[in-house]
Order: sequence, then C-alpha cells, then structure tokens
Amino acid sequence: MNVSVVGSGYVGTTLAACFADLGHDVTAVDIDKETVERLNAGETTIHEPGLDPMVSAYAGSSLQATTDHAAVADTDLTFLAVGTPARRDGSIDPSGLLAAAEDVGEAIADKDGYHLVVVKSTVLPDVIDDEVIPTLEEASGKTDGEKLGVAVNPEFLREGSAVDDFMSPDKIVIGTDGDGRALDLLAELYQPLISDWDVPTVETGRREAAMIKYANNTFLAAKISLINDLGNICKEFGVDTYEVAEAMGMDDRIGEKFLNSGVGWGGSCFPKDTAALRAAAQTANYDPAMVNAAIEINDVQPQRLLGLIDEHVDVEGKRVAVLGLAFKPGTDDIRGSRAKPVIEGLQDRGADVVAYDPLAADKMAEEFPNIEYADSAAEALDGAHAAAAVTDWPAFAELNTEFDEMANPVVVDGRRIISRREGLTYEGLTW
Repeated sequence: MNVSVVGSGYVGTTLAACFADLGHDVTAVDIDKETVERLNAGETTIHEPGLDPMVSAYAGSSLQATTDHAAVADTDLTFLAVGTPARRDGSIDPSGLLAAAEDVGEAIADKDGYHLVVVKSTVLPDVIDDEVIPTLEEASGKTDGEKLGVAVNPEFLREGSAVDDFMSPDKIVIGTDGDGRALDLLAELYQPLISDWDVPTVETGRREAAMIKYANNTFLAAKISLINDLGNICKEFGVDTYEVAEAMGMDDRIGEKFLNSGVGWGGSCFPKDTAALRAAAQTANYDPAMVNAAIEINDVQPQRLLGLIDEHVDVEGKRVAVLGLAFKPGTDDIRGSRAKPVIEGLQDRGADVVAYDPLAADKMAEEFPNIEYADSAAEALDGAHAAAAVTDWPAFAELNTEFDEMANPVVVDGRRIISRREGLTYEGLTW
C-alpha cells in the first residue's frame, strides 16, 4: 500500500520505518526541513533502539520524506502523528494537529475517490468529533463517510522499545464508526502483523478508540503510583517493597509488570495523558479522585528522595551527584523526567549539582545550564557528598569502587539499580 505519515517525531518516524519494513511504500511529511533531509539521508533526529538501521535500509526507496503535504494525495491513506502538547491547565493543545489536518484536507481536495485519514495523535473524543473532522471536511470539501474516511488508531509505543512494540503489539485498536472501507484499508495495512503474530484487533467506534489510549496510560500510571504508595508504607515499616511486589505479581489478577516502585513515572505520555484526562473530567464537572491521587503520589516521590538525602547530609555548598537524566533508560528523552524536580530541590537547598546520563545530558543542559555535567558516573561521584540514582541505566548497576572516591559515600537509590556494599550509606527509596 501507499501510506503517508504526517509528523516525524518519535511516533511518526517509528510508524514510517515500520510500515516500510512491512512492505508498504511510505511518504513521511514534516514541516521541519532538517528532519526531512536527515530522513532522506537515512538518519533520524531521535534516539530509539533499532530505528536508525531500519530508516537507513529503506530511505530513498520505500521510505521517502518531504515537506510538501501535497504528497499525501498520491497515497491510499494518511496517518496524523502530530504532537498534542499540554497546556498549563493540563488540557491538550490540538493546534498542531488541526493545522496538519487542514493541510491534508487541502491536499486531497482535488483527489478523485476515497481517502482515509487516520488519527494516531493522542486526543480526547470531543477533539475528533468537534475539531479534527470538521477541519478535514472544510479543507477538503469532502464529507466524512463519503469520499473522506476518518479513523482513530491509537499508538501504544514505549520509548526505548518502540520498534519492538510496533512489530509485536499486544493489540491493534481501530475506531471507524462502522466505515467498512476504512476498516478494510487498515486491516490490509496491518495484515502482516495480524497474520504473523495473531495480534488481537479491537474494532470499535472512534470515540472509544480515542479513550482507550487515555484509559490504558492512566491505568498503568495509577498502578505505578499505587505500588509507590505501598512502597512508601513499606519503607516506614522496614519492609522491602520489591519482595512484597514479587509475591503480588504472582496473582494473575495483578500481574508482575509495572510493580517496580521508586521515584515515579515520567516521559511524554503518562504525565500528559493523566493531566489531560483529569482536565477533561473536571470540565465535565466530575472530580476524578483516583487520577488525582495517582498524579499527587507521583509528584511526592522525588520529594521523598530529597528528604532521605536530607537525613544524611546537609547539602548546602556541597557537591551532589545526580545519576540519570532521561525519564527511562534507552532514550535521551527528558520530558517528565524525575531528575528535574530532584535537581530543582537540590538547587533550592544550595547544593553544587553535578549530573551524568549516557544520552540525555545535552538536552537537560538546555533546561538546566547552570549545573555541571560529567562525562561518566565515576566523574560525577568523585568528591560528591551524596548521590541520587534517578534513572536505572544498566551501567549504574556495575558501579562499585567508584563510590570510594566520594567525599561522603551516601547514595539514595530511586530505582533499585545500585547494590548495597560495605562502606556505603545506602538508602532505597521504598525498600
């Protein structure tokens, strides 16, 4: 099939490369000239394991990029994979998505026959019905359900494993409101995955498909916040939360995933999606107590980490190492990183902060230019009076003699990545 993908960020680039790998011809459309040039050269602008080799393999053949939205008219269907950032009140800003929808609508205005537009961006149901579809109809001059099809196909890609998540998904959700042509096109598009991996496909309405994404992420965020809340209680009683969670995970009603307690969740999805769902609920005059609690507990965890440092060290005027800046290992993404409130808290205490991350230091330096960035964990620890482990990079588990170079060997571990050892004052956040 001929597929166009509008937006070449984490989601859009992964979609484009993976669809090409499934045997489709893909056109990536982005307004950023540098991004387009790099894609055509076989390079990406993001760090995602396995993505660079895939883009390199198909660039110039079954994967091409352009800044010209007119290219979508020559494809069978178009994915909108444009970011929907959060406003101050937590609600989403769909302006970028609507601009892309207008560009696509104008591009297909003179196209004969049916064209399917698939919303991959994360938006609430009312945005689809009240903004995206009217924008497409007005710009294209076509009516939804006639020569224009609109479907919702949410993504469930985790940064650091996005390629694997696309290629072996737990489910494929397709919202079409009964448009058989849209359903047939998407079934054909995903057929290699469905036939090779027997992936369950959920066929539902557009509003339901949009809400499934929010429900999915909010449930997972709440599960992490619950184990963190339990972990905080366990810490007070001298109980190892990880041993408790291991037993909990054996119950098939609970499951073992997302039971690693610690400094909390971040990234581009959980913070934004929980905030957006809360804002939408409040607009509808409903107070989402469970969602509120999940967000509140997540906000508390970095402060508890800082409190444990305070119990051992007065950090004013002292060197303190922050190990890990990305919101999770395997990525350079700092959106929602728990390192940010930790750094801010240390700065408020007058500490001399030195940070290290294998990938994310340059991005964090744009937001925190006044702290020191080390070239290695050993360099960060050298002379430090305390250290906070915030991201569970595997290399941190191998640290050992590096702690001997600390001026005061105190480590507060927010991810259970560092091992206790003789001569080290070690505090686990929830164990």
